[in-house]
Amino acid sequence: MFEYERLHADFGARINGVDLASELSADEIIELRAAIDEYSVLHFPGQAMSDEAQLALTRQLGEPEESHGVFGRTGEIEYIGTIGNVVDGETKRDEADPQTLSQKGNNLWHSDSSFRQVPSFVSILHAYEVPGEGGETEFVSQRAAYGRLDDDVKTQIDDLHVLHDYVFSRTKVAPVHDNHAASLPPIEHKLVRSNPNTGVKNFYVGSHARSIIGWSGINSRRLIDQLNEEATVPEAQYSHRFSEGDTVFWDNRCVLHRGAGYDADRWRRFMRQSRVRGAGRTLDGA
Repeated sequence: MFEYERLHADFGARINGVDLASELSADEIIELRAAIDEYSVLHFPGQAMSDEAQLALTRQLGEPEESHGVFGRTGEIEYIGTIGNVVDGETKRDEADPQTLSQKGNNLWHSDSSFRQVPSFVSILHAYEVPGEGGETEFVSQRAAYGRLDDDVKTQIDDLHVLHDYVFSRTKVAPVHDNHAASLPPIEHKLVRSNPNTGVKNFYVGSHARSIIGWSGINSRRLIDQLNEEATVPEAQYSHRFSEGDTVFWDNRCVLHRGAGYDADRWRRFMRQSRVRGAGRTLDGA
C-alpha cells in the first residue's frame, strides 16, 4: 500500500513507499491509476530514476506519446525530452538561446497536448538538476474549478466544443517552426470532460483553448478567459518546488500547469519528461 500525504485541499498527494524505477506489480499499477483519478497530481520524492526506467514506467501506464516538437520539425520520434537549459555536464543554454525562449511557453497555464486529436493522459517529470531560485511548477484543478461554477454556467457549457490551437498559444511567446506549425492544425474538443472511471466532470481549457465552436470571437474569448480565471485563482494553486530526485505525475485530462520561470543565465535546470497518450478523442467521450 502507498502512503499518501495531501498537497492541496482540492487535489494532489505526496506518495511514499514506492520505487518507480523498479517494475511495478499489477496491484501497484492499479493503485497508481486510482491515485491519478483521485488526486490528479502525484509527488514521489527520492526516486533513483533513469531514462530507461522512466520509459518503462511510462509504458506500464499506457502507450508513450511522442514529442510533438521533434516529430513536427523533423519527423523523428522521441518519447523523453528535456525540460530546462542543460546541454551536458559543463554547458547550458542562456536566456537568449532560442530553445530557452521557446520553453517560456511552458510558463502559460496549459494542459499538455490538448492541441492533439488524442491529448495526453499523464505527464511524468523527473528532476535531475534544479535551480537554486525559481523553477517551480504550478498546478490547478479544472475539476475543482468546475465544481465551483454556478449551476446555470454548468448548463451553459456542458455541451459546448472548443478549438485548441498550439500556434495560437505559443506564438505569443516565441516563433513556431513552419514544419511544427503545419503538423498541428487546430483541434476540436469537448469543453467539459468526464473522468471515465469516476464520472466526475471538469472543464478543459488553458492557453491552447482558442475559441468556442459556433460562437463569435469576442464571446468565445470572454467565456474561455472566465473559465481560465476561475481555475487559476491564487488560492486554488499548488506550487511544487522540485528537489533532485523528485518525480511528479499530473493528469492532463483535468489539470492545468505552468512553469514559474527561472534565470537561465544564472542557474542550471535539467528535468526529463515523458507522457502517456490518452485513451482516445474527447469527442468520443475519452
